[in-house]
Amino acid sequence: MFLDTLIRRNPAFIEAAMALHQQGKIPANTYVLDLDAVEDNARLFQTEAAKHGLKTFAMTKQVGRHSGFCQAVQKGGIDRSVAVDMACALACDRAGLKTGHLGHLVQIPRREAAFAAAKLQPDYWTVFSDTKAAEAAGAAQAAGRVQKLLARIQTEGDTFYRGHEGGFAAEDIVAVAARLDALDGAAFAGITTFPALLFDLETRKVKPTPNLATLSRAADALARSGRTGIEINAPGTTSSAVLGALSEAGATQCEPGNGLHGTTPLHAVEDLPENPAVLYLSEVSHHHGGKAYCFGGGLYIDPVFPKYQVQALVSAEPTASRSALRDVEIPDYSAIDYYAMIDAIGPKPPAPGDTVVFGFRGQAFVTRALVAGISGISSGNPVVTTIENSFGDLVSWPGVHQQ
Repeated sequence: MFLDTLIRRNPAFIEAAMALHQQGKIPANTYVLDLDAVEDNARLFQTEAAKHGLKTFAMTKQVGRHSGFCQAVQKGGIDRSVAVDMACALACDRAGLKTGHLGHLVQIPRREAAFAAAKLQPDYWTVFSDTKAAEAAGAAQAAGRVQKLLARIQTEGDTFYRGHEGGFAAEDIVAVAARLDALDGAAFAGITTFPALLFDLETRKVKPTPNLATLSRAADALARSGRTGIEINAPGTTSSAVLGALSEAGATQCEPGNGLHGTTPLHAVEDLPENPAVLYLSEVSHHHGGKAYCFGGGLYIDPVFPKYQVQALVSAEPTASRSALRDVEIPDYSAIDYYAMIDAIGPKPPAPGDTVVFGFRGQAFVTRALVAGISGISSGNPVVTTIENSFGDLVSWPGVHQQ
């Protein structure tokens, strides 16, 4: 879905990744990052967010919490992360991107709260219940801190992905705020939900969900109760193009993830300011039944779009030419993606060892893929920085010793 945008807007990235793969410097089954583009994207996003008075927390899970990504984001002016889970927080903190928001989408396990409070010291910590609020407060008190808490709220009619549900009743927010304030080691800071925005396939636009109105009503109730300075965290499908709408709706915090590498759904249908900065790279393995099989492991296609004909660039030489495009069959979601099957019909079928480049809206952290950073593409001197796993750990890939 995003390969066309990559070809049009960042062909040098494609060619650099292919060349480095063919030189033996990038393995198959790897999400590859253009770190120069990530830095530029972060800078333009942060500039726009600042215009609207929005705090920015970077989401890194989609690219495997890669340390180079974290550092590029910092160079672009974003110095805080939102951690989808503890593994995310640890990887970002290790890379120097401090924890701005913890506990949303995934709550913090009870026996990890002490470490989170004492070592990560998040600016904001989201809780879904009084029980989790007490755990966060107790851990913060033991660490000699007062932790700012965000209450995840929900009401009938709100939109949630299955398995994401949870939160305080929005109608009770004034009482919830008082209960959180009464906890030793905690202070009520604001409210959050997910998703506040979603891409609408029919109109090809990003639209507010009912959750955003729920946040607004809760914020009004808190204001009427005499509270001021309430933080409103409203994540979901965040690119620089939606920041004005978020600010107008009362949001004070935004959390770009795919937006920092140009792969929100809106990026697939419009040319937004952020340039595409991620691709998935593989290699042809063998032939069978008129198909060229390429290595999988990271063949994750976000189901935000209906099924479509997947294509890839396949070549023995670095190229972003559309003449290298081939149709590809991806295994069903219920199967392990050991391989994808490339159309091999024609006078010059793909050969084993050829490079394969896809344009996915990926979620590297739920795959077996590695993640590699490339710097220097913008200056014409591309080099691989590090190769890491989905936890942001350096890996010793065969032939490349990671220090």
